[in-house]
Amino acid sequence: MNLQRLKVALVDDDEDDRFLFKEAIDQIHIKTELSLFENGQKFMDFLLHPNSILPQVVFLDLNMPVKNGLECLQEIRTTDHLKELSVAIYSTSSSDNDIDETFVNGANIYINKPNDFSKLKSVIEKVLQINWQYNTSNLNKENFIMRL
Repeated sequence: MNLQRLKVALVDDDEDDRFLFKEAIDQIHIKTELSLFENGQKFMDFLLHPNSILPQVVFLDLNMPVKNGLECLQEIRTTDHLKELSVAIYSTSSSDNDIDETFVNGANIYINKPNDFSKLKSVIEKVLQINWQYNTSNLNKENFIMRL
């Protein structure tokens, strides 16, 4: 029996954060196939490669070298074959400016990185359970920020 796995990408320059995210996603009850990227440029190169299989959900850090998360988000939303990707901003920033900019630029949800492993598992599981087809149709600022 071939159970389809949810394709998930994490784009984060912090090696420890990538490690913890992978550990957390391995412990939840949703079958996933995780791809890890250490900066936005490597991620965009992957997405724009003609043979790439696109992720269904992207967790995108904002503050990265080379190409930051906002630049990636803007490029995703202006590229025809990428604009429907579900993008969860996944950042330590709780700046109103960052939240507003990512909302206006088309992110689907904004998550502050939890500092507790059990909360991290919980937030990943909640995001992966969202039916993005219906969630994005009534997006507003009140349901944009995921509260833990």
